[in-house]
Amino acid sequence: MLTEAYYKFMAIINSPVFLRGFFDNRFYLILLVIILTRFKYTTYRSMWMSALINIPGTLLHETMHYLVGLVLNARPCNFTVFPTRGEDGNYVMGSVGFRNVTFYNAVPAAMAPLLLLPLGFYVNRHLLPLLPPTFVNYVLYVLLQTIIIENAVPSRADFRVAGMYVTGVIMYLFLALLIFLSF
Repeated sequence: MLTEAYYKFMAIINSPVFLRGFFDNRFYLILLVIILTRFKYTTYRSMWMSALINIPGTLLHETMHYLVGLVLNARPCNFTVFPTRGEDGNYVMGSVGFRNVTFYNAVPAAMAPLLLLPLGFYVNRHLLPLLPPTFVNYVLYVLLQTIIIENAVPSRADFRVAGMYVTGVIMYLFLALLIFLSF
């Protein structure tokens, strides 16, 4: 009886009429993102449950710092995605340490998680169309995009590192202005 109810439920949520109504309505997308976000924040009562939920995104975020730091000679020296208690008493979900932060690599190494945005765009443009249009695939897609986009946002510590060298900030602002004006 329970399996029959399960199959009936799956048939309803995977029917073309339901899926078309669900996929075409942005209200449901926003609702799903808010539910996923609320679920994430309810895990913050437990450090380990929070770490478990945050590890995939933290891994993406810290990997971007590591790779850009490696390419720009910031010399990454440690890498962790497991939570530790910071000096202020709050938990730090992950970190990458560098031995050679200079004016030319501080801004890109600190702002490196922004490179996750093109990854999210690629997933949306090229991988989503390959998935069969089912309710479960859509929920997994929204979960993946939420993880990617949320972890593309640099942390307060990232902004502090990026601002350490005023020369570097000015240099990259000037470079961004030149690129913007060339379009």
